[in-house]
Amino acid sequence: MGSAIVAVLGAGAFLAPWASHFPDRLNLEHILEAPNRAFLFGSDNLGRDVFSRILAGGRISLTIGVLVGFTAMLVGVPLGLLSGYSEGLLDRVLTGSIDIALAFPALLLAIAIAAGLGPGLSTAIIAITVVEIPRFQRLARAQTLFLRELEYVTAAKAIGASDARVMRVHLLPNALPALIVQLSLTISAAILAEAGLSFLGLSVPPPASGWGAMLNSGRGYLEQAPWLSVFPGLAIMAAVLGFNKLGDGIRDALDPRLVRSKGP
Repeated sequence: MGSAIVAVLGAGAFLAPWASHFPDRLNLEHILEAPNRAFLFGSDNLGRDVFSRILAGGRISLTIGVLVGFTAMLVGVPLGLLSGYSEGLLDRVLTGSIDIALAFPALLLAIAIAAGLGPGLSTAIIAITVVEIPRFQRLARAQTLFLRELEYVTAAKAIGASDARVMRVHLLPNALPALIVQLSLTISAAILAEAGLSFLGLSVPPPASGWGAMLNSGRGYLEQAPWLSVFPGLAIMAAVLGFNKLGDGIRDALDPRLVRSKGP
């Protein structure tokens, strides 16, 4: 289910430039038209095709979600491995820094960073990535603290394996299922955060069609044209649900304990 939803969203985002209507083209003769054969999801207050704008917004949301997820993972996981494996001063410094970052509400911290840097795609990516890095660091540290006490890690160190090899070969692969689930949750959270920033005007500037900006512009027409808010909201919901379900499926496939429990 998750892979199917993500595949549909990805295909829609990829095919957005070839939509039947240009997402930013004004058509004052077709203002606030209900969904019909010409405008599948209706038109907005400027006559723009809502379906085409949702496809274009999907390119923005999916790009930000994937970039944020993998960047936060690439930065946070090594920090967590070092923190959990080294102990001592380095662990206290890294853990203390992460605790300070997590003390701030995530969305408010992202808003503060985005407001300081100014609206834009790169700003949204930076702001949300800074918020999500601590979550990977904390999870990787927790996994490392558990795994380093297991017998195969002790045996590897006893035969002379270096710390780098132990972390790379023995700790990271066994922590991967949990990290992949966190990656899917991070992509979902990044999509939601981008929608929030876009709603406040702190993500991609107009006339780009971010899903949050579409929700904001449609809230004044809820009674007259509810489709302006319903369809962007459904797109956000589908993206979050799809990535969450995809992460669960990958975890089930990679976790050897679950595979053994199912039997042949």
